Amino acid sequence: MEDYIKTLEVEFARNANAEIALGQKAYMKNRFEFYGIKSPIRREVQRPFLHKAALPPKDDLEGIVKTLWEKPQREFQYFSQELVFKYVKKMEEKDIALFEFMVVNKSWWDTVDFISVKLMGEYFKKYPDERDKLVENWITSGNMWLQRSALLFQLNYREELDPGFLTYVINSLLGSKEFFINKAIGWVLRNYGKTNPDWVIGFAEKSQLANLSKREALRLIK
Repeated sequence: MEDYIKTLEVEFARNANAEIALGQKAYMKNRFEFYGIKSPIRREVQRPFLHKAALPPKDDLEGIVKTLWEKPQREFQYFSQELVFKYVKKMEEKDIALFEFMVVNKSWWDTVDFISVKLMGEYFKKYPDERDKLVENWITSGNMWLQRSALLFQLNYREELDPGFLTYVINSLLGSKEFFINKAIGWVLRNYGKTNPDWVIGFAEKSQLANLSKREALRLIK
């Protein structure tokens, strides 16, 4: 595990670009440090580490992710969530604790959206009985990023989306003044509108959505 992390660190450092890093840091409101590796280059650099033959044992996954999550450069968090996604078919019920850790630590939209859609979304397909309890905990947690995850985990469900449950989650968060909550409400409705536009129109008309949410929800519906 230590060699895996150290080698990754060496490769990221070798491809660092201080000028690009300044721009990336500014784009993220100076919340994180960066090596300055543009996404296409980062994916090329990390490709050997995500190759099936190079993947560490799943038992080491939590330790690797938590170690990388503590590192200052944002590229390590991007790598970590993509590493976790490689194990999505081996997902265990206990793994939700790791996903929650990733959401509530070093939280910003660039990681939370990946985790909620690609990891939590797949988790609830495999463990649907865990959904109601966990999402209720997220809604009542007071943590904006867990609440955003409660909204977005169904983002790519299409026909599998549960409109009744989405209604419950949205109604539980109506009145929020948080941009990232109201934006997420509009986003998930807009995406579902590609599958079920009549439902989204009806929901938007009868609900007390924030202006941002309603505008986003109906933006692509003619």
